[in-house]
Amino acid sequence: MTRARDVSQLEARLFLRRAHLIDSPAPDVGSVLAHHGYVQIDPINICGRMHDHILRNRVAGYREGGLMRHLHGQEGGRRLAAAERTAFEHHLPSTNVLVAFPLEAWPHLHASMRARTTRTSAWMGRLTAREREFAKLIMETIAGAGPVGPESFDDSRKGRRVWGSATLAKATLQKLFFHGRLLIAGRQSNRRLYDLPDRVLPPAVLAETERSTADTARWMALSRLRQHRLVALRRAELAVVEDLVQPVAVDGCPQLHCLLEDLHWFEPAGKVPPAVDPLLLAPLDPLIYDRRVTLRLWDFDYRWEAYTPAPIRKRGYYALPVLSGTELVGHVDMKADREGRRLRVVSRSVRRGHRTASAVGRLAAFLNLRTG
Repeated sequence: MTRARDVSQLEARLFLRRAHLIDSPAPDVGSVLAHHGYVQIDPINICGRMHDHILRNRVAGYREGGLMRHLHGQEGGRRLAAAERTAFEHHLPSTNVLVAFPLEAWPHLHASMRARTTRTSAWMGRLTAREREFAKLIMETIAGAGPVGPESFDDSRKGRRVWGSATLAKATLQKLFFHGRLLIAGRQSNRRLYDLPDRVLPPAVLAETERSTADTARWMALSRLRQHRLVALRRAELAVVEDLVQPVAVDGCPQLHCLLEDLHWFEPAGKVPPAVDPLLLAPLDPLIYDRRVTLRLWDFDYRWEAYTPAPIRKRGYYALPVLSGTELVGHVDMKADREGRRLRVVSRSVRRGHRTASAVGRLAAFLNLRTG
């Protein structure tokens, strides 16, 4: 067992700024996907989408919608051919969160896709008799006509026990995607267009064999480490990556681990960067995703409240945490008025002595809006 490296909270926070590319943004989206393993995708667009908030702090010159252009090509223009693609959309095996993956993830997803076909779940499980029948029409239509969305089918029947507005077509397409029989080939105003896997992924990727259970378990543990960089590993995870990680002891925190290849991010130890402007983080930014670690390491108790009933929200529907140097100092809850071309601050709670006007202004410029 490797001896734990003792670091202060300040050193750990500086490590995370560096390892999350906050201090040295990557040149492009592909570099971030390779570095972090994946980027979480979320459709809610209150003041920009989750994945755009994550990437705008990590990619130099990033523009709104950059992830989708990287995945699929220009919306409304030529979509990328299968041979041109370097990434794709699918769900994390362990949590079913939708993410953008680099191509090397594909062989590790087969077991989870196959397992979903046998589960009882209206959202992602096995097809019902009615869905199996409708799936034949879907597959025949796509084979002949190319990418389609639910609106391509003139069928008003509702999907049983699925979210309120889902038609049978939408529910069936979603399951076929979960099962790997269809993939997202593009988007129109964030609406999914599905196509056959051999039209979305390069032939060499599809030809790769399914990875073993042990290999996939190791890949999943490494994915967590790459995503968050300083991680409280579960016992089973540690067992499959112990040769690749360094234990890190931070006062007041649970036992943490980082990748051996990340140790250089601790240098120079304790050197605080020059004054930097505050940043608005994504609500599910990988730097703060683990609520327990964020509370212990940053003294910041944060929960994304988009799905919390309004009367019991503490911060707001889409409150963005504020990172100021080596401190998380509060939040700003904002809403984009696209029609009025303004970014409006709904509420703000920031520790005394910290200002957020510059951060709000940069977000407004990113969204091509004015503040006010």
